[in-house]
Amino acid sequence: MLQQMLVRFLVGGVVVSAFAALGSIFKPKSFAGLFGAAPSVALATLSLTIATNGRLYAAVEARSMAAGAVAFLLYTACVSRILMHFQWRALVATTALIPLWFATALGLWFIFLR
Repeated sequence: MLQQMLVRFLVGGVVVSAFAALGSIFKPKSFAGLFGAAPSVALATLSLTIATNGRLYAAVEARSMAAGAVAFLLYTACVSRILMHFQWRALVATTALIPLWFATALGLWFIFLR
């Protein structure tokens, strides 16, 4: 367990630094945080999964991550559109559309991952 945490820390740190450097190239600079967070955690998790459970299991996990990302992209696009066009409060829009995120992720799971 401690070894996995150490590997996750090291791989995550290196990848966070690389993605943050990549993100600092783009404008606005807030992309650095976006590029630094999710990809690095995903890569660290997948590398540990490959080491402990094998490539086939990691492939299923990677597809699950991709499905979740697609669902999140749809959710954020809809929230953004509602906030810009209908002037809803952010808390109301984000909370009201969480079922969309869940339904999209579940639907993609049934279609591609089952």
